[in-house]
This record gives sequence, C-alpha cells and structure tokens, in this order.
Amino acid sequence: MLHPSRLLRLTPLPRALSAMAAPPAGGSGQCFAVEGPGSDLVCFTLSASGRPEPRCFVPAPGRCYSLCVPAAPSVPMARLHRRLQQRLRQGPFEGCRVLGLLCYGAQAALEKGFLIQDPRGGPETERALEELLRGLGELPPPLLGVYEAGERGELWQCLWALRGAGGRELLRRARVVAAEEPPLHPAVPGLSHAAVFHSLEAARSVVEQCTSFIPEATAVLDLVDKCPKQSKKGEFPVIVIEGLDATGKTTVTQSVNDSLNALLLRSPPACISQWRKTFDDEPTLIRRAFYALGNYIVASEIAKASTESPVVVDRYWHSTAAYAIATEISGKVQNLPPAHHEVYQWPEDLLKPDLVLLLTVSPEERIRRLQGRGLEKTEEETELEANNLFPQKVEESYKRMENPRCQEVDASPSREEVLRTVLYLIKKHCGSL
Repeated sequence: MLHPSRLLRLTPLPRALSAMAAPPAGGSGQCFAVEGPGSDLVCFTLSASGRPEPRCFVPAPGRCYSLCVPAAPSVPMARLHRRLQQRLRQGPFEGCRVLGLLCYGAQAALEKGFLIQDPRGGPETERALEELLRGLGELPPPLLGVYEAGERGELWQCLWALRGAGGRELLRRARVVAAEEPPLHPAVPGLSHAAVFHSLEAARSVVEQCTSFIPEATAVLDLVDKCPKQSKKGEFPVIVIEGLDATGKTTVTQSVNDSLNALLLRSPPACISQWRKTFDDEPTLIRRAFYALGNYIVASEIAKASTESPVVVDRYWHSTAAYAIATEISGKVQNLPPAHHEVYQWPEDLLKPDLVLLLTVSPEERIRRLQGRGLEKTEEETELEANNLFPQKVEESYKRMENPRCQEVDASPSREEVLRTVLYLIKKHCGSL
C-alpha cells in the first residue's frame, strides 16, 4: 500500500485563470471536470496556443491517464463504464488513484469516465490500460488520454486511438489549461435522459435493452404491460412516506397505516422485489429504470386500492428521483440542479399521491440508527454512511421536488409524537378520514 504522502493530489486550479471558462480558440472544444474526493470540481480544457498554465496535477515522475465513454441512455455504454470502473480497482491499478471524469462542451455530448493518477510514472500502468481496452470485446475501445508534464511545468494531453495488431495512433496533442466550473454541474443536462425517468416509455426502453443478459428483465416488462396505461386514483386519499434510510420511515408507515385502517403498499412492489439484488448490481442507468418501472406497477396497485380504502405507500417516485440525482451529481450540495428545474417535476403519466411526507433526523442520529440495524447494506446505504455530502444531496433533492412537493416532518421525537404530527398533516391536507 502506498504511503499517503506518495499519493497524487488534485490541486484546485487558480481563480486567476477564470477567463478560460470557455474552450480557447484553436482548442478541441472540450472541457473536463474531475470529480475529486472533495467538494469542488477541478475543471480544465485544452489549448493549441500558449496560455497561462494551471498548477500541474501530475507532478514528476507521476503520470495521469483518462478514459471516457458516451453518457447517453445507452445500455452498452453504461455497462462498459461499469466494467471499466470495476477493472480499474483491481490488479495493476491498485496503486493508482482513480477519480471520476466528465467530458463536456457546447457542441459535444456528455461523456463519463475516469482519471487515473499513477504515482510511479513507469510504463506498466499504460501497458495495463492498453491491455484492458483491447480486451473489451466487440465494443470500440475508448480513446486513451495520456497526461505528461512538460519541462517548464506545463501539462499536455496526448489522445491515442488503439489500432489492430497492437498499434495505436496519436489523434491529438494539446496543452491542458484551467477552466472555471460551469454555471451548472456538467451532468445536470443529461439527468432527465439517463437518470431520472419522466415517462413509462423512457424507463421501459432501457429495461427492454437488458432482456438478452438479464432474464428477469422480461418478467418485469411482462408485469408492466399488464398494468393500465394511465392509472387513475380512487376516491380515498393516497399518502406517501419518504426519507433516508434509518429515519424511522418503516415504523411510521406501519403506524400511520394502522391508524387509518389503510392498505400499505411499497415501492418497489413485492412482485418485483425479489429481483432488486440483480438490478442493484447493474449500472445506475439500468438500476434507475428498474425502480422507475416499479413505480408504475405500484401506481396500478394504488389505483385499485384507493377505490376501497386510504392507501399508505412506503416510498414512490420522489425516492427514485432523489437518489438518482444525488448519485449523478458529484461534489457539494450547491452542484444540484437549481430549484424548479425540470428534473424535480412529477411525471405526467404517473398516478399522483394526495400527500408526500418527508421524514428527517439529524445526520448523527441517522448514522446511530444505521449502525444499530446490522443489516446487509446496499451500495447507496454504504455511500450514505461514508460520505456526509451524499445524504445532504438526497435530502435537498427531496425538498426541491414539486407537484407534489414533500411536507417535511422531524422524526427525531418519540414515535408517538411523530405519529401525532403525521396524522395532523394528513387531516390538514386530506380532510377527515
């Protein structure tokens, strides 16, 4: 294991270079954002001409490499990104630091990838990367970016395309210069296409692409196709309970259900919950589509049940969307899409509840409860515990949801007091039950 002092660090680029926010004339038109472990993005672009240099993030003798794939809602590209992510954690890359990388530009589609920092600077990592790319199978391998420090401290990117018989071709050599963070996080424009699904058809098209390698995908689609195209709510109220894990959501949901003599439903519904583990192990694009379809199946159950009694739902669309947004948007809470952005709007083709309650507790209390559960954690639950920025982004995303918005409830007091507050809000918004 490398001593911490030998790990390469990404240094925030100087504010004096803020004039370079746009791609410089003669450059590639691309900008890059490195998603470091801190709360700030490190942004840079490429230039064909001499300009003031940023501080180099590849100190000698180290080197950096980059790989990117298109971030469009394409299942093959999503799986390729996931495969690269898994391989870069193993074998010859264990001594490297792997950071998320976004490639974007005014005329270019978003790409997602990785910046690999190698503190050794020898040829082994580059050879291992070439071997990894050549072994990807039928898909065209991503281009390989190699970053090298010049004699005067400047930084260069060489972009290579791998060719047959072990050869490669240099496509571009350009100087790396600083850029300001864009007004919106680079991933924001693509959220509504590849992370937060606003229609049944958008989610269905993704899961449809998975039937050849996920047998359960066919079963999910069959269940979706048996649902009414546009589920209509009955005369009884529908109340959704949302919140981070360990906020008391399950307990409150059950208590409210008993108090109202209601029918309790959960999302994802029981008919597809058996396949959660299968889809949780897939890239986020596929995972989100699965949970989105689960919401539409639940909607058909809500429509039927709400003709006979009140309905209480343990999580629904807001949960699916909030976790997707927080996962895709790296860094600080301020990187989230602004309030009233389209990504926070309820899907027009999804049955809408009468009331959505968001349970909240302090971060310290939530961690204490999580540690006491002793249950196997999902990837996102692990992220919630390890990264205090992630739960902040999930909760803030919840609070920005609209039509319907979330009514916040402090779930820190006793169970009885929380239940009284929740029942008061239900009576206030849904009338006498």
